[in-house]
Amino acid sequence: MKKFMMILLVMMLAAAGCSSSSADQNKDENLHTIGILLSDTGLGDGSFNDSAFRGLERARDELGILFDYREAPDGNFEEALQELVAQDHDLVIGLGFSIQEALEKVAKEHPDQDFLMIDGFSELDNITSITFKEHEGSFLVGMVAAMKSKTNTLGFIGGADVPVIHRFEKGFEQGAKYVNPSIKILKDNANNFGDAALGSSIAEKQIKAGADFIYPAAGFTGVGAIQAAQKAGIYSGGVDSDQYFIAEESVVTSMMKKIDNAVFDLTKELVSEGNISESSFELGLKEDGVGLAPVRVTELTDDEKDMIKEATDKIISGEVTIKMN
Repeated sequence: MKKFMMILLVMMLAAAGCSSSSADQNKDENLHTIGILLSDTGLGDGSFNDSAFRGLERARDELGILFDYREAPDGNFEEALQELVAQDHDLVIGLGFSIQEALEKVAKEHPDQDFLMIDGFSELDNITSITFKEHEGSFLVGMVAAMKSKTNTLGFIGGADVPVIHRFEKGFEQGAKYVNPSIKILKDNANNFGDAALGSSIAEKQIKAGADFIYPAAGFTGVGAIQAAQKAGIYSGGVDSDQYFIAEESVVTSMMKKIDNAVFDLTKELVSEGNISESSFELGLKEDGVGLAPVRVTELTDDEKDMIKEATDKIISGEVTIKMN
């Protein structure tokens, strides 16, 4: 039995590509290793963290890298980052705006270590920054929501009062008003990314107030909101990943924030070139960093599809701009 359990453990670690001993051993074989600290909601959020993890799994399978990861639900980001740095990875990734302060502190202490900050911008020389134009993708979700709303009332739920969530909100609102200038947007801030019950409660309140499309940018809190929308028989929109499979009778489309592709592409550059060439990246519709998941549950008319295509082209060209204030 003990022998079986040991074999099982080894197989699990190999499949995940994330044991520190494996990473250390393969450093001698000139394999690239990456460490990532996930945002505070951790794996299984069906959104932000899972997308980044998929990117590393793809890099492991296609590029032959190894990776280790940490979760810090207690908010002790600095300790988790120090553990990853101690493993001597080629790159240490901090995922999410909430990690930025700890990441910059650790980066100052380890100037020879390369870091990647996702969802934040840093001026430190050893930190590469990736931000996304969430407002551009959310504009398109807002258009779809307005096209399919019968009550002319939509609901938005944010996970925190921070710039990245404001971009989701502003894009969604302006996209909806691009289709229907008189549409009403109900807005609530959950101040939480990890409470599905709270998300459900807020969504239920918005539904009672007339919302028939809920768009939550709130991590696992948003999962609860989407499930509440399905229970009420109304539409919803997902974020970051394609969240259709969370509520297959409700999620019309999702604002795809292609973190998985960004992580894979930068890892590919690291492996092939030995470094990451740029200090910062801002990824929007033009760069294929954001976009819409397939439209399901309902159908768009040809005119509606044409309108979304036209708006996409105008955002890329700069003819349509999304205001952040």
